[in-house]
Amino acid sequence: MSLFNQRGIFLQLLAPSIANPREAQVSMQLARKELGWDAVNELSTEALVDSAYVTAVSNDGGRSFTIKAVNSDVDGDGDIDSDDKEKLLALAKAYSSIVNP
Repeated sequence: MSLFNQRGIFLQLLAPSIANPREAQVSMQLARKELGWDAVNELSTEALVDSAYVTAVSNDGGRSFTIKAVNSDVDGDGDIDSDDKEKLLALAKAYSSIVNP
């Protein structure tokens, strides 16, 4: 995240398990950066706030993913629904294909 962009998504492709080598997991953290000031040390501070964690799992090598539950409104339309889940599933699929072409 930069000074101009206060929101970010951190993605990580986790290694497949020994039991299922075709498994792919994408861990996602959605967060907002909050700038602050530490008056005691006279330093600016940065903190990640409003974090939401989601893990998408694929058992077919990244062709399709599932997410158990989405607990936050990731698209900002005011409700938590299937649209939020679809966006996160698309993000997981896109990310796994970039990391594993």
